[in-house]
Amino acid sequence: MIKKAWAVWQGSIKEGGGTISTETGVLKEAPYGFKSRFENGKGTNPEELIGAAHAGCFSMALSLMLGEAGLTPERIETHAAVTLDKVGEGFEITKSHLTVKAKIPGADQAKFESIANKAKTNCPVSKLLKATITMETTLES
Repeated sequence: MIKKAWAVWQGSIKEGGGTISTETGVLKEAPYGFKSRFENGKGTNPEELIGAAHAGCFSMALSLMLGEAGLTPERIETHAAVTLDKVGEGFEITKSHLTVKAKIPGADQAKFESIANKAKTNCPVSKLLKATITMETTLES
C-alpha cells in the first residue's frame, strides 16, 4: 500500500509559503509557512501533521489491540504534542508525547496501560519516528 501527499513551496524561507495536499483530498492546498511553523501564523505545519498522524495511528492500534484482548472501546481520544528543537545548526523532531483518554467497558487501569504501551511501541507511525515517545493514560469510567 502506498499513500501519497505533496507540498509546493514558493519563495524564501521567511517570506515564502507553501501548500500541502493529500491524494484523498482531505488536505487540498492547505497553507503552511514559516509563521505557522515557528510563530503563531495561520496555516498548518509538518509537526502538527505528524502529531495528527501519530494520534490517529496510535488510536487505531490501541483499538485493534484492545479487540484482541476481548475489549471494545467506547471512545479513545489521543492528543499528540510533537516537539521541534534546535539541535546543532539545524532542527530536529525530538519528542512526541501522547495523552490518551479512553472509555473501555471491562478494562482496569493496569490492563489498559499495558495494552496502550504495546500500541505506543507498535503503531507504524511510532516505528517511523526516531524521537522519544512518551505517554499519559486515563481510563474513564
